[in-house]
Amino acid sequence: MKIRKQDYGTANLVGRKIEMLRKQKGIKQKDFIAKIQVAGCDMNATSYSKLEGQIRSATDKEIFVIAKILNVKMEDLFDDSFLREKDF
Repeated sequence: MKIRKQDYGTANLVGRKIEMLRKQKGIKQKDFIAKIQVAGCDMNATSYSKLEGQIRSATDKEIFVIAKILNVKMEDLFDDSFLREKDF
């Protein structure tokens, strides 16, 4: 698996976790994109790379499909480390 060349952005909360889970399952990015497309999401390699890199927002449909492919709950894709307990 390739190592990320650029820093993560701030456009979504799920990208870093999706990348981590995909790599843990040993799925290559191109194969993962193919699964997303078969599931009905129109996504190309550039768009997916930007999603993982947190450079673009993820749609609810994309999050739903990605969670299904990774066999995790949608909420498992979110990194809530930016939240503070006193915010609630």
